[in-house]
Amino acid sequence: MNRVNSIRVESGAWICYDHPDFKGQQYILEHGEYPEFQRWNSHNDHMGSCKPIRMHGEHYRIELFEACNFSGQCVDICDDCPFLQSRGLSKNCINSVKVYGDGAWVMYEEPNFRGRMYIVERGNYCSHNEWQAQNPNIQSIRRVVNYF
Repeated sequence: MNRVNSIRVESGAWICYDHPDFKGQQYILEHGEYPEFQRWNSHNDHMGSCKPIRMHGEHYRIELFEACNFSGQCVDICDDCPFLQSRGLSKNCINSVKVYGDGAWVMYEEPNFRGRMYIVERGNYCSHNEWQAQNPNIQSIRRVVNYF
């Protein structure tokens, strides 16, 4: 894939990247129609690779850590949060993450689920580099919900 003008997702959720081999800017595509690239938060019509998001059920839990290697201030999240500082985080920095349970999460650089997004699935991420972020700025987070 190179240039994509529209997409229809009939089931599941997908992570798409603007470069081949699952590299570059990430976009999440959930059930629905995307008639133009701006609808999936892209700045252009380039898409290099896609893969389905592994979803196992409906039990969501994530721990967000201020410092690398699961240290520093920690907050435990089980539902969508449009502004992480409202949950007691003192900074916008999330440097490591532990994803538990069945679902995947989308982390956003800006409040209210805006800005550059990063998808994390079940597992441990010792550093923001492991979810392909250039910096640790995360201000909102939401669950990936699988609609059929």
